[in-house]
Amino acid sequence: MALTITGLSKTYPNGVRALKNLSLTIGNEMFGLLGPNGAGKTTLIRTLLGLIPKLGGTVAVLGAPVRRGDARIGYLPQTGAAAVPRLRGVDVLAASLNGQRLGLARHTAADRAAIDAVLDMVGAADLAQRPLASLSGGERQRVLIAQALLGKPRLLLLDEPLAGLDPRHQADIMLLLRRVQRELGMTVLCSAHDVNVLLPAMDRVLFLAGGGAVLGPVAQVATGPVLSRLYGTPIDVVQAGGHFFVRAA
Repeated sequence: MALTITGLSKTYPNGVRALKNLSLTIGNEMFGLLGPNGAGKTTLIRTLLGLIPKLGGTVAVLGAPVRRGDARIGYLPQTGAAAVPRLRGVDVLAASLNGQRLGLARHTAADRAAIDAVLDMVGAADLAQRPLASLSGGERQRVLIAQALLGKPRLLLLDEPLAGLDPRHQADIMLLLRRVQRELGMTVLCSAHDVNVLLPAMDRVLFLAGGGAVLGPVAQVATGPVLSRLYGTPIDVVQAGGHFFVRAA
């Protein structure tokens, strides 16, 4: 299993409980981590990265205890690389291989081949030659997803990768992630608070809200009765043409 979590709980010093006795296993699949802002999605992702000490429970990532800097994990945070003027996408990827300096000058042929391979995989070879500041939100996300794929990770964690994108680019990014997951045979965990675009691409989902959690296949979990109980308010779910539309009633 890519992830095995048992009885994970997290309460912050101010008394806010982000996670409560969470248990789940995640295999080779597209997994959606869904819920409103503040529900604990980012807390869970940062815990898996070893950035937040866990309080209670056990967590195993790819069969081993959580550790900071695990090269088997690719990560795309909510806020990607800053759009520094003249900083190209290829420079960002190169810096991921050697954090001491930007650019490709001191990298080996194997390093350059690795960068070219991930850029080709996400369709960003031409985009990466342009300054990040000149790219649209969707174009920049392609480059940053390529960065997260460097090193051939077995687990890809993406924190709100659709935030700030228009509907067309949201759909493009989800198609890209689904294809990459299948081609590489990896596990992809993707968080979002706007669930409608994410749901059709997921194998299973975990909804977090108000300290509670609901886990299961999309068709079983993304229903009005289930989400209404979790959120504590009436929720309508409409399915049409393979798409889901979730909204407060």
